[in-house]
This record gives sequence, structure tokens and C-alpha cells, in this order.
Amino acid sequence: MGLRRSLQLLSALFVWIAVYWQLDPISNRLVDYIFGISVNNHLKSAFQFFIFETPKVLLLLTLVVFGVGIIRSFFTPERTRKILAGKRESAGNVLAALLGIVTPFCSCSAVPLFIGFVTTGIPLGVTFSFLISAPMVNEVALVLLFGLFGWKVAGLYLGTGVGIAIIAGWTIGRLGMEKYIEEWVFKSKSGTSGIVEQELTWENRIDYGVSAVKDIVGKVWPYVVAGIAVGAGIHGYVPEDFMASIMGKGAWWSVPLAVLIGVPMYSNAAGIIPVVQALLEKGAALGTVLAFMMAVIGLSLPEAVILRKVLKIQLIGVFFGVVAVGILIVGYLFNFIF
Repeated sequence: MGLRRSLQLLSALFVWIAVYWQLDPISNRLVDYIFGISVNNHLKSAFQFFIFETPKVLLLLTLVVFGVGIIRSFFTPERTRKILAGKRESAGNVLAALLGIVTPFCSCSAVPLFIGFVTTGIPLGVTFSFLISAPMVNEVALVLLFGLFGWKVAGLYLGTGVGIAIIAGWTIGRLGMEKYIEEWVFKSKSGTSGIVEQELTWENRIDYGVSAVKDIVGKVWPYVVAGIAVGAGIHGYVPEDFMASIMGKGAWWSVPLAVLIGVPMYSNAAGIIPVVQALLEKGAALGTVLAFMMAVIGLSLPEAVILRKVLKIQLIGVFFGVVAVGILIVGYLFNFIF
């Protein structure tokens, strides 16, 4: 990597740190200037949440996506397929769930990835471990959770998400559901996932990271701002007693309700994190909120519609059912522990 590119990276990192370090005092001064220091009302509280969290989350998102973009340059879907091919099913479930964290994936790539995995001979259960882990254990969500809540919450999210992917994939593999794959899938040739296998220099990988920032942040920032706006409304206007009553530990139905609400609320991970933050601040139980977040990210209706091209309704139903049970167990478990 050349000296010029190194200096550009260091300068960008210095600017990022300087801006991030000053977010809190600048946002506080701005809010006090607009509303007055002595004013303490719901609108001011909501606006303060929005004006501080918007640049904070976008800055974290930019840094995370850049770093993950570099990591992803080592793990193309084609290379992932080669790694998983020929593995024993149990070991394959674990490896697939771990690879799902760092491999490029979105709902629109579910079909070509599924076809490529199945036609390569990768077991169905292993394929589902990957398809569950890739969107659910989102690396952007992981780092944002770490930055906003600390390593314990981030670790819980990582461990439970990977656990659900491994167990759900293994369970689906034991059920013998191959007959519910559309017949045309087995007649397809295994193709590539769109990224050409090649040796990249570090400069190429940095360019890959910059491209990821332009592509991903450029697409998701409206969802991030919308999520922060929802979180600001919850933070400023929703009473703590009300939120604790419907998403607290006391109500046994709070976890399944959170999952049911989360499924149709399709959002990317970056957009749902501010809502999670606001819910926790208002007294919602950690397990219930984790279940809600996992349902939003891992059980999206758009992905089900896309997967219908390659799976029959019965297998999609089993897929959703097994993952939903795993999420419910996580929600109840962490509500019991914490």
C-alpha cells in the first residue's frame, strides 16, 4: 500500500475520531440553544435523542462497513461454498453459521446462494445454518450493539444468533425436507455468486471497503434515520411504566408478541438498533428486545417471498417455525437470567 493511501486513511481516521469525540457536547449545546437550558419536556428529550444518535450511528456504521468490507474481500460467496463443500453435517452447521457472519449476504442473494450450495452437494441443514446466520448475526448490528451497550449485550447477540443458526440448521437437516425443494433447483448448474475469485492487493481491499461504504451506507441511511426517529419518539413520549408493562419480564406473552410484531417490520440491522436502544432505556426486558430484534432481522417476509422461488411452502413454514422457536427460547432465557 502506497504512502499516499496510508496518509489518506490516517487523516480520515483522525477526522472520524475528532468528530465522534465532540458529538455529545455539540448536540447538548444545540439542543439547549433551541429549547433553552431550563426547559425539560418530551419534545426536547426526543429531539436530543435524535440529534445525538443520528450522527453517532452513521459514523459507527461508516467505520464498521469499511472494516467489514475489507474482511469480506477475503470471503467471497464462491470461496465460502468451496469451504463448506464436503464437510460433515454437524461440523458443517457450525462452520456455516460462523461463515455467515462475514460473508456478503442480503435477501436478494438468497436464491443464487441457495442454488449454488445445494447443487454443490452441501447438505440442506448446513445451507440453512448459513442462510439463518448471514442475516441474523449481522456484523453491523454486532459492532453497533458493542458501541452502544457494551460487550455483554453484543456477546449475547452473537452467541444466541449463532446458536440458533446451528441448532435450527441441524434440526432442518434431520427432518429430511429435501423433497420440498423445487425440482428445477437440482437441474440448475452451480454458478458463481457474482464476485470473481481473484487475488487482491491491500489497495484493492481498501477500495473494496470504500465501495462497501458507498453502496451500503448510501442505501441504508434513510432506514437508519427512520429508526432513530422512531427511537426518539419512544424515548421522549412513551412512559416507562407502559413499556415495561407490555415488554417487561412480568408479561409471559411479551416475547411471542415481540416476535409477531417483528416479522412484518422488515428492517436492516442498522435501522433497528436505535429502536432497541430506546426500548431498553424505557424499561423493556433484554430478552424481549433481543427476540424482537432477531425477528425483525432474521424472519423477514421479503426473504420468505424470495425463497419461495426455490422452496415449497412446507419447507418455508418449517424454516420460519424452527427459527421462531429458537428466538422465543432466547427471549425467555435471557428474561429469566437477567
